[in-house]
Amino acid sequence: MTTPALLAISHGTSSPEGQAAVAALVAAVAQRLPDVTVRLGHVDVQQPDVAASLDALPDDQPVVIVPLLLSAGYHVRVDLKKQSAGREGVTIAPALGPDPRLADQLAARLAQLDPDPASAVVLAVAGSSDDRANDDCRAVGAMLAERLGRPVEVGFLAAAEPRLGAAVAHVQDTAGAAVVANYLLAPGYFHDLAVRVSGDSAVVRPLLDDDEPAASLVDIVIDRYRSAIPA
Repeated sequence: MTTPALLAISHGTSSPEGQAAVAALVAAVAQRLPDVTVRLGHVDVQQPDVAASLDALPDDQPVVIVPLLLSAGYHVRVDLKKQSAGREGVTIAPALGPDPRLADQLAARLAQLDPDPASAVVLAVAGSSDDRANDDCRAVGAMLAERLGRPVEVGFLAAAEPRLGAAVAHVQDTAGAAVVANYLLAPGYFHDLAVRVSGDSAVVRPLLDDDEPAASLVDIVIDRYRSAIPA
């Protein structure tokens, strides 16, 4: 059997910093998998899109699409299926989250900014019209709370309640200062929005930024790929 290509599909962003951060993750995956064809495409905003990314691979090449998305919302459940429907031999892997290794990376990011274990923590989440995706994010919030040994309130930036600004205000009223853990993959629109609506609360860096991608994030992408390879 021909080794399937790994097509990593991000949401896409107009942020140069976000584009570079996601590209660095995919480059790290490719370095770890020297015998696998690894490519990056996007479901929205950027090019190449899913169809163009698939067209760039040989017609007889099996492909595993790994969504570089933190939860299984509309893009995973609908868009990727539609946009890859014209190609045979395509398998769509699960989203990156929920996964306890993401909670570990959130905790590591949080420790860089806020070592005070008494701080109230709010988890900034993009939000989805599919509440199953929101539940995935709430599950990671629960993992982070267990990891930290303190409560974590989830605040959404769109599509779901409570909104991040309201969640931050709530914990500030009850616990004083809040710190915002950032359950966003990379810099971009939602990170900028999180900073704006969090007021004077510190906002932790996204999971990917201008530093080297965490080995655990690379591991998750590779695990999703390997688990989706057809028997």
